[in-house]
Amino acid sequence: MSKNKVIVLAVLEGGMSKSEAARRYGVGRQWVHELLARYAAEGDAGLEPRSRRPRTNPQATGHVVRERILALRTELTTKGLDAGAETIAAHLEREGLAPPARSTIHRILRAAGTVVPEPHKRPRSSQRRFTAAQPNEMWQSDFTYWTLADGTSVEILDFIDDHSRYLLHLTAHPKVTGSVVVEAFLGTAQDHGLPASTLTDNGLVYTTRLAGGRGGRNAFETLIASLGITQKNGRPSHPQTQGKIERFHQTLKNGSRTSLRPTRSRT
Repeated sequence: MSKNKVIVLAVLEGGMSKSEAARRYGVGRQWVHELLARYAAEGDAGLEPRSRRPRTNPQATGHVVRERILALRTELTTKGLDAGAETIAAHLEREGLAPPARSTIHRILRAAGTVVPEPHKRPRSSQRRFTAAQPNEMWQSDFTYWTLADGTSVEILDFIDDHSRYLLHLTAHPKVTGSVVVEAFLGTAQDHGLPASTLTDNGLVYTTRLAGGRGGRNAFETLIASLGITQKNGRPSHPQTQGKIERFHQTLKNGSRTSLRPTRSRT
């Protein structure tokens, strides 16, 4: 028998007053009064412990913001643009709405069934992440292809800091050549200092190591070696090594204006 039931029976069948029962069982008189009222209304069920969870949550996301989150998800997805929590939060800010935490936005999307579960995906805890420990410890570089609305093809060259993913350099060219890469590297180093190492794929503008030894070092390799910088290159056909800059290219294309039409991605 629960303590609540004992208190109620002590009053109803034992003849104790509410004050006496409160002193005897170490509770407040008001609590005894509430137990008797619950028992009268609900019987034994009224004496069971009740949840202390507040009936309202002042920090809960409001209806207007919640509905706008779902609407933005639909709008951005329909346009083929990135529709993740970060992007939705940025749109809310532009519209003058205070966005909730990114994790809250994701929970709202999941609850609405707009996020497709991936049960076969490896948990993040099982993944090994390789990130430079300090800024300028390593730069990643690559370039990707775009076609402008007027049909003009351009190649976009970029450098990012591996530690912070900070975009250090971004320029568009009719064609990315070895001299373009060298000039971009030197200009970026003048603004941000020299990196301890670089990480790129095996494109000929970065390295000739897969060219069968013909022609010796290219301009970028010669420059990096002369500055005492460690040059790293990913394995062939393994773009995951340069995953951070590949992910940046995806964000760049998904967030572009409709005046730009993406073509193929260099991997």
